[in-house]
Amino acid sequence: MKFKSDIEIARSAQKIPIADVAKKLEISYDDIVPYGHDKAKISDKFLKKISSSKKGKLILVTAINPTPAGEGKTTTTVGLGDGLNAIGKKTAICIREASLGPCFGMKGGAAGGGKAQVVPMEEMNLHFTGDFHAITSAHNLLSAMIDNHIYWGNKEQIDIRRVVWKRVLDMNDRALRDIVTSLGGAPNGFPRQAGFDITVASEVMAILCLANDLKDLQKRLGNIIIAYRRDKSPVFCKDIKADGAMTVLLQQAMQPNIVQTLENNPALVHGGPFANIAHGCNSVIATKAALNLADYVVTEAGFGADLGAEKFLNIKCRKADLKPSAVVLVATVRALKMNGGVTKENLGEENSSAVEKGCDNLGRHIENLKNFGLPVIIAINHFISDTDNEIFKIKEYVAKKDCEAILCKHWEKGSEGTIELANKVVEIADSDKSQFSTLYPDKMNLFEKIETVCKKIYRADEVVADKAIRDQLNAWEDSGYGDLPVCMAKTQYSFTTDPNKRGAPVGHSIPIREVRLSAGAGFIVVVCGDIMTMPGLPKIPSAENIYLNENSQIEGLF
Repeated sequence: MKFKSDIEIARSAQKIPIADVAKKLEISYDDIVPYGHDKAKISDKFLKKISSSKKGKLILVTAINPTPAGEGKTTTTVGLGDGLNAIGKKTAICIREASLGPCFGMKGGAAGGGKAQVVPMEEMNLHFTGDFHAITSAHNLLSAMIDNHIYWGNKEQIDIRRVVWKRVLDMNDRALRDIVTSLGGAPNGFPRQAGFDITVASEVMAILCLANDLKDLQKRLGNIIIAYRRDKSPVFCKDIKADGAMTVLLQQAMQPNIVQTLENNPALVHGGPFANIAHGCNSVIATKAALNLADYVVTEAGFGADLGAEKFLNIKCRKADLKPSAVVLVATVRALKMNGGVTKENLGEENSSAVEKGCDNLGRHIENLKNFGLPVIIAINHFISDTDNEIFKIKEYVAKKDCEAILCKHWEKGSEGTIELANKVVEIADSDKSQFSTLYPDKMNLFEKIETVCKKIYRADEVVADKAIRDQLNAWEDSGYGDLPVCMAKTQYSFTTDPNKRGAPVGHSIPIREVRLSAGAGFIVVVCGDIMTMPGLPKIPSAENIYLNENSQIEGLF
């Protein structure tokens, strides 16, 4: 049987005017800023007006560790949102914007799939409303002002050997990871070693996603540490007076975007950090707006629960005072078979024993999420090749973990395929079973916070960090940053730092390569193993197969 591609399904969508979508959340036409017929921003004026409204129930969607087989976390987020609306529950979906890097690399987009998508899909995965361009511009404005400050006398006495602020680009480009700038003589400034990160790893992205309003945004931008002096005292963004202009560039980007699902339900798409190198969540301003406008809010956290959910709960919920009512953990038969040792080429063959073995990965995530005091529901994202025996193995395993696994067919059937899941989510969310608490307190020292995540979430035996890293953490504590949470930058494919070790490994160590202080965002980035904050393109990037057809329609995007 031949199925339509995601892009073909998206193209045939029966969209309604974006003003009618906004009305479903009681947002008037005067309170949106339209970007064409099918997308808009929610005005800052309206956001201020609803800030003290009622609060809905927050549902987090996360997943097992990603594999090439696919898990469908965003697809399930959209499908569940449609399912909740289908059973009469006023529901909003909150997801992240897509980065151009993975769109033209290998991961793909961020709009869902099949009949559980957000549209306009092509625009969402490309330039959308320009938020990422604004973030890139604001970030690089600061970079330019740093070099300009040094050129014109260096009033703040920046040690050019200790400039920690890189440039960013929303594309995978390994050639830019480490560069030398200002070559060509005196008119071009002072040569120094520098580099690029991908835009989604920018502290500006993290700040936009965590800020409550424009005032909070500028304060956070001002607190970015850009460099150090010879006496090792920090130089802040506000010291060179860049925070005001950066806020101006980000003013429109701070307004959440509203679009629709294939079933014309509202979705707030805003922010886009990767959970393997940043905190990986929809913006606080969008999530809080949704909670004030809907009875139920379905949001996602990036990659597997060991990264995305951990950061959502320990960073975003801590800083925004959010309390999830339930967690939906997504798994697929195919992905569990890969965790059980099956190669991608053999996933079409029934293999119940491999599913059973791969369930160890699922079980680890269930245990971790329960450590946060959260009720967990398993969503089995259905593929046509799944057999009854394989699905039974998952349900049997999950039952032993005192959870329930529900088969979901939203990719094929839209909301019809998630009615059972939606009813279960409502039952759990309305029962107030959640006893949410973060994994560690603010007052724990930084290295102990790192150890807590590594040992309780990754199940590592030890954390390996040299004296320089430990001294740096101690110095930040002495400077008043000891209360900050930690943001682990690590491969998404494994509980270890080795992307090839699937399942639920134990007896491993987590090596720390580098630590970075994101003082504006309000967390410590801990870079582990070989993870890169500027990814590279694969041998055969998706870009090779993306083109415009004779009707000027995009082909090959998905």
